[in-house]
Amino acid sequence: MIITSKYLIPKGYAAMALFPFLLLKDKKYNSNRVLLQHEKIHFRQQAELLILPFYIWYITEYFIRLVIYRNHRKAYLNICFEREAYANEATINFLSSRPLWNFIHYL
Repeated sequence: MIITSKYLIPKGYAAMALFPFLLLKDKKYNSNRVLLQHEKIHFRQQAELLILPFYIWYITEYFIRLVIYRNHRKAYLNICFEREAYANEATINFLSSRPLWNFIHYL
């Protein structure tokens, strides 16, 4: 289910996947195939980890990376889930051939 609201998305971001909701900052992102693919990859990651463990891992890894890089943006971009999503967001058929737990390769 897609929800559009500029108030639910943190500053500097266009979308967020919170299973089962896709939050978009603006309706114009409904047609952005790369952005939607990126968020679909996150949905797959969330489903593989049974949702709650995904968020625990995501937040834990973010804080570990924040200690390492001392920079929010670098910490965010180096979370394994984000690395996989950014690396494959332009490959529209990526999810059809993606191996189970593929994000592990991005640790």
